[in-house]
Amino acid sequence: MGSADSSKIVPYRGRIAPSPTGYLHVGHARTFFTAWQRAHDAGGALVLRMEDLDRERSRSVYTEAAIEDLRWLGMDWQEGPDVGGPYAPYMQSERGALYRAAWRALVERGFLFPCRCSRKDLAAAVSAPHEADAVDDESLYPGTCRAALPLRGAGLWTGDEAGGVSWRFRVPDGEAIEFVDANLGPQRFVAGADFGDFLVWRKDDVASYQLACVVDDAAMHITEVVRGADLLKSTARQILLNRALGYENPAWFHCALVVDAGGRRLAKRHDALSVRTLRERGARAEEILEEA
Repeated sequence: MGSADSSKIVPYRGRIAPSPTGYLHVGHARTFFTAWQRAHDAGGALVLRMEDLDRERSRSVYTEAAIEDLRWLGMDWQEGPDVGGPYAPYMQSERGALYRAAWRALVERGFLFPCRCSRKDLAAAVSAPHEADAVDDESLYPGTCRAALPLRGAGLWTGDEAGGVSWRFRVPDGEAIEFVDANLGPQRFVAGADFGDFLVWRKDDVASYQLACVVDDAAMHITEVVRGADLLKSTARQILLNRALGYENPAWFHCALVVDAGGRRLAKRHDALSVRTLRERGARAEEILEEA
């Protein structure tokens, strides 16, 4: 793990974490295959976790299709919603109590403030940033609702409920968040400049991608996170959350993105490049994974 004592040998635990809001595309397949390969080569365990917090877009048909497509591509895992495991449940929609406990700890430690900005401003918070059309991202928060007073003293929190307002993490402005990516090398992002106060809880009472991700990676003892390079900035945010919650950072490995013929990052709207469509057209798994 990223900040662990190098003399301590920790069994490798990786994860693949699709969002069941559409069919997997070639980019997903290659990133997940890299995660599978790294776990396999390390003689470790791989966890399948379904990141289904987007209530409006998540569908069971996409969950079933993802499992089927991943197995068709030759991957297996030791824990997941289809096989069980010691850290179940493996559907984020069933892990709300863990997220709420983490939210409460962050509020009590003074890291969060309530935000009353519009739903339109917050729409992307429930998904991984790469699922929105922005590049890695919530836009830089302008500080509209940043709290200056302690929440209890200001009467803004009763200690019982997270819903009703959104909650943002107050970043340490000017602090450089640095880490070494196992694939892309040294990375550096400045809080308050490269990213701002980010969402950890939506006003409709749902944890954000950032919070759910760090809580689950810690609870499932993930030692390395393998994902797309569009999430590098999210890693900086998650390092701050890990520090605030007392979690140890995993190691990081970000894969280069797969782009279409026009050089644009693939998204789930690219149905012609979905694994499901390519399978139906007779493609072989090796062809889809050939550049992984």
